[in-house]
Amino acid sequence: MKIIASFINNFHELPEQSLKNFLALTELKRFSKKEIITKKGKKPSNLYILKSGVVRSYYSDDRNKEYISSLFTPCSSTGAYGALVSNKPSELSYDCLTDCELFAINFKELKKLISQDLDVSIMYANALEHTFLLLESRIYNLTVLDATKRYINLKNEIPGIENMIPQYHIASYLNVSPVQLSRIRKEIYSK
Repeated sequence: MKIIASFINNFHELPEQSLKNFLALTELKRFSKKEIITKKGKKPSNLYILKSGVVRSYYSDDRNKEYISSLFTPCSSTGAYGALVSNKPSELSYDCLTDCELFAINFKELKKLISQDLDVSIMYANALEHTFLLLESRIYNLTVLDATKRYINLKNEIPGIENMIPQYHIASYLNVSPVQLSRIRKEIYSK
């Protein structure tokens, strides 16, 4: 529980009782590689904090081609947040690219706690601001940076990513073809 407490306190240091109340909402769950934690078209009930492993969120088109929206690594939150907030089925699927351990948090219970505990509410607001900044950075990277810079940024953000997940997932996340990623890697490693 130290990991989750540390994660939460990065956004706002919770008093002991608030932290206990928050931790009471969490349950450590283990998922196998390729296991789905949220399926497109289904209403989720949990938000997650990733303890270990790599999770992706992705869209699938009519031909079942997958487009990775986000990659999540330890000490980050994940889950179909938009679907949880809107209480609608998820537009994305979330699955484990490796074996994972996640702290599951029932979203309805979290919202109740937020309405009752000012410190948890502040922590939640700060976590949302952080998530917004990450999303803004992702949009900037996709619209402004070329594929090589996006790959270098990804390697800096997630050291060793190329040893954690298949290259075709990295290519999808970078919005390039696997062949283009091979060329980028070859060019970088030849320098």
